Amino acid sequence: MRHFLLFLGLACILFACEQRTYKGGIAVTGKVGEILVVCDNGIWDSEVKNYLDTHLTQFIMPYFPDVVTFELLHRTTSNFDGAIRQHRNILFLSIDPKKAPEKGKIEKRRSVWADGQLVIDVIAPNYNELLNVCKNGLRSAHSEFDDSEWRRIMRYFKSERNSFQEKKLAKNFGISLALPDGTSMVTDRTNFCRITLPAASRPIEFVGSGTQDVGSIFSGIMVYQYDYANDEQLSLEKLLMARDTMLKYNVPHETPGLYMGTQYNEFVYPESTKTTNFNGKIKGVEMRGMFVFTGKAVHSTGGAFWSFHFVHLKRKKVVCVSGYVDAPSTTSWTHPLREIQAIWKSVELTD
Repeated sequence: MRHFLLFLGLACILFACEQRTYKGGIAVTGKVGEILVVCDNGIWDSEVKNYLDTHLTQFIMPYFPDVVTFELLHRTTSNFDGAIRQHRNILFLSIDPKKAPEKGKIEKRRSVWADGQLVIDVIAPNYNELLNVCKNGLRSAHSEFDDSEWRRIMRYFKSERNSFQEKKLAKNFGISLALPDGTSMVTDRTNFCRITLPAASRPIEFVGSGTQDVGSIFSGIMVYQYDYANDEQLSLEKLLMARDTMLKYNVPHETPGLYMGTQYNEFVYPESTKTTNFNGKIKGVEMRGMFVFTGKAVHSTGGAFWSFHFVHLKRKKVVCVSGYVDAPSTTSWTHPLREIQAIWKSVELTD
């Protein structure tokens, strides 16, 4: 995920001071991974739409099938009323020569019609300037929506608390994580644990005629650690070697001889990026890729993983918080992967 950039070199575009209007008790609507774009049809059907698609529907790499950060919904200004106003992410595009500065502007507002809501307004004096603002500024708007999405989930998980898992994680790894209520620790070892996430935290999928399926997505969190020697251990190559070793001995498949491994196909080869936890106090490396159950020359299932590695200096350990999602290709992975991101972002040291 790209880090937020403040319009470097774009003198004509700026975020105005953030405005907050709290709406206590009103929950946001809409699915995780959606942005509601409110504008007239003339704007939506114009060249502006190309920049909306390019800058706002970016992919979380390197997953297959493709996982988009956001999907776009459209409403005209005349149809923006009722519960739709409480949508979690809203982008207004408008032309107003009386209110907009010469080069247009982008403003950010939070909790306007619902708690935790993010509203971004793009306003310009004419169409050409609106097009220019969208061309040069929507990537930064994407970063704002992106940041708000996982933080919203993280705050929700933090509010639930899970004291049993907290004590285990603090004792074995010296960390805390924001976990949803109903998680279950299925493997508990000194240097490795695996926690499954509850079905209730996943989106409901409608299949067939009026039936609901919440069990088609399997996801969870693994935490493991090993002795820290030097920073070379945080290179992508070393992290992958350590990952494969830990998973081979700790995550067996129900079929004897199979265990969780990493996919090294060139199209989904793991990627790594330096990053931090939610408050910037823990610096580390995030890694995204695909896993597969390996060990025998037979077809087996797999899915996506997203992990965060850092050094616990007091304990002299490399610690990894790694989430996984196993889901059919016909189901959107955006929501469960966002949950995984929110959990590893929430990590804090307890000692």
